[in-house]
Amino acid sequence: QVDLVESGGGLVQAGDSLRLSCAASEGSFSRYAVGWFRQAPGKEREFVATISWKDDSRDYLDSVKGRFTISRDNSENAVYLQMNSLKPEDTAVYYCAAGPRSSRWSYQYAYWGQGTQVAVSS
Repeated sequence: QVDLVESGGGLVQAGDSLRLSCAASEGSFSRYAVGWFRQAPGKEREFVATISWKDDSRDYLDSVKGRFTISRDNSENAVYLQMNSLKPEDTAVYYCAAGPRSSRWSYQYAYWGQGTQVAVSS
C-alpha cells in the first residue's frame, strides 16, 4: 500500500514555473514507477510524464517535452514535476500515481494521490 500526496500547485501567469511534489506518506515507492497525469475541466484525464524505478528512464507527453521535467529522490521518498514556461492550456488538476511499470495508461497505476490544482492565466 502506498499513500501519495501531491503539493506545489497554484495560480501563476503564463511563462512562470511551478514544481509539483508527490510524496509517499505511507510506504515507499522506490520500487514503483511514478506517473503524473492531469485533468482539465470537461476533459478526460491525460498522461503527462512518467519515470521508471529501474533505470530512471522518462517519457513525456509531446506538448510538455522541453518544458516539464520529472525526477525522483528515493532518499526523500518523493517524485517531482518541474514545470517551466507554463501555458494556459496546462491548467488542470495534476495527479501522481504509482505502479509496477512506467506507462502512459492510467490503468497501469494502482495508487493515486488526491491531486493538486494548477491554474495558468494568460
